[in-house]
Amino acid sequence: MKKVLLSDSGPKVSEAIYGFWRWEDFGTETHSKLEKVINLCLDLGINTFDHADIYGGGTIESHFGNIIANSAIKREDLVLFSKCGIRKSDTGKEIFDNSPKYILSSIEQSLRNLKTDYLDIFLLNQSDFLADPEQTAMALAEAVNSGKVNHIGVANFTVFQHQLLASYLSKPIVTNHIEMNLMNISALVDGRLDFIKQQFSKPLAWSPLAGGEILEGKEGKAKVLNAKLANICKKYDANIEQTAVAWLMQLGTLPIIGSLSEERIKNVASASTIKLSREDWYDIYQVTLNG
Repeated sequence: MKKVLLSDSGPKVSEAIYGFWRWEDFGTETHSKLEKVINLCLDLGINTFDHADIYGGGTIESHFGNIIANSAIKREDLVLFSKCGIRKSDTGKEIFDNSPKYILSSIEQSLRNLKTDYLDIFLLNQSDFLADPEQTAMALAEAVNSGKVNHIGVANFTVFQHQLLASYLSKPIVTNHIEMNLMNISALVDGRLDFIKQQFSKPLAWSPLAGGEILEGKEGKAKVLNAKLANICKKYDANIEQTAVAWLMQLGTLPIIGSLSEERIKNVASASTIKLSREDWYDIYQVTLNG
């Protein structure tokens, strides 16, 4: 799998990225399941992994760090993301938090858990409406200046939220993780995709297969899309999953794989080899609009 620059300032990442947002703590099986997925990804050329302080109930980073520490894998051969911004309040309710104290403590904890001295990218996961953007930016700058973070990113930010934070930073925001798939192309029509590209960055698309909804194709738009993809994929000796992800990748997005299924990981990883004709791409696009 090719490695590509995420932005004009870096870093280089694999064309597909593995993310742990769907993971739970599977008890004694967590370690073995995770080790199997890591090794599969590396075999496929996926060397970029997307973490967050809350994934798997806060356990996945530690498991990942232990696996890498006890393997022959070199840290410099990996690209590691982590993020914070969503946490539980004292009463257990989910809140957004971009406060400096939380950001800096989350970075420190992620570094300890992942057993690394630095994160290739640290992202804010959701914009906190109550945060002072200048204070948030100062905390991010502190993390970069200390060498603990190489690059800054965001996730699920609108264009204006992205612009607001960027206006307080001297270092560029290298990506925005956005939900994008054939069931949800809102980023294509609300300006987010265009804005990210305007910043000389590549957007990362989470849930590229709409949580399997397209593949199942049970009703409504999903059913129509499934039929259209089933017809088109034959031309490319591909399957429905590969074709759906190839459609996204031709927009310049990089898919974040969240599945635990070996077959689905392989399908997404191989989608970059499929180049749809302009006619077929727009044929699928029309279904997303009218299906």
